[in-house]
Amino acid sequence: MTDIQLTTVGKSYGRRRVLAGITLDVGTGVLGLLGPNGAGKTTLLRVLATVALPDTGRVELLGRDPRDPSARAAIRRRLGYVPQQTGFPSGFTTFEYVDYVAILKEMTDRRARHDEVRRVLDVVGLAGMARRRVWRLSGGMKRRLVIAQALLGDPRLMILDEPTVGLDPEQRLRFRDTISALAEDRCVVVSTHQTEDVTAFCPRVVVLHEGGIRFDGSPRLLAATATGRVWRSDRRDPGARLAWRTGDGTLRQVGSPPPGAELVEPSAEDGYLLLVGEAETDAVPEAGT
Repeated sequence: MTDIQLTTVGKSYGRRRVLAGITLDVGTGVLGLLGPNGAGKTTLLRVLATVALPDTGRVELLGRDPRDPSARAAIRRRLGYVPQQTGFPSGFTTFEYVDYVAILKEMTDRRARHDEVRRVLDVVGLAGMARRRVWRLSGGMKRRLVIAQALLGDPRLMILDEPTVGLDPEQRLRFRDTISALAEDRCVVVSTHQTEDVTAFCPRVVVLHEGGIRFDGSPRLLAATATGRVWRSDRRDPGARLAWRTGDGTLRQVGSPPPGAELVEPSAEDGYLLLVGEAETDAVPEAGT
C-alpha cells in the first residue's frame, strides 16, 4: 500500500522556490530524509503533515487529498507529527500536555484516553515524570515528550522532523528500537542530520538538495556512490573536497584521490557529502570517528 504519493509537488515562499517538482511514493517502513539546511526538508514534512499545502502538484496521503477539509481531518486522525520546534502550554504537567493533545485528536473516552497517555509516556521512558511540570524537563526529556504525543492513537503515518535532537546516545538507541518496531506495519518519515541514524534503521534514504531529490535508495547504495573517492593519508591532498582527522591520526579525505592513494570503504556519510558538496558546512572540523 502506498501511504504517501507526491506528484511534481512545488512550494514557494515569495520568490524563493523551496520545493521544485517533488515526485515520491512511500509505503510501509522507515524513510530517512537527509539534506543540508535550506534544502526544503522541513517544508516537505509540513506538506506531509498537512500543515502546509503545495502551490503546485498533487499530494495523496493515506489515499486521501489533504486539500479537502474532511479528508484532511481524516488524515490527521491517523497521523503522528513531531515538528522541528514545539511550544508547550504554560503550566502543564507532562501527563496534562499529552492528554491535551489526545483531546485534540478527538479521544473522547476519558479512561481510555488516560490509558493511552500512560502507554505512550512509558514507551518514551517518561512514565515516572507524569506529574512533573513541562518547564522543569530537560531538553532531551521535552523531545521525548513530543515523540510521545506523536505516538498517540497508534498512527498509520508518522512524520518526524529531527526527532533525535537533544537525545543522548542511550535515548537515541531507544528511539531507533521504538521506531523500527512501529514501522513494521506503518509508514514513518524521519528527517535528520544524523547519517548514522539513517544507516542504522532506515532501509530507504532520500537526499534532498536545493528543493529537489538528489538520491533515492538504500544506505548501501548511498555509500556506493562514493566508491573510489574516499582515502586516507597523513596530509591533505589537493583533490580532497572535504577532509578530517580521525582517531588514528590520519586524514580521511573525500573527493578525487591522487594516483596510488590508500582507498577505504566509503560510508553513507561519504556518499551524502559528495552529493551535496560543501553546502552542508563550510568546513568539517577535525574529530575522532
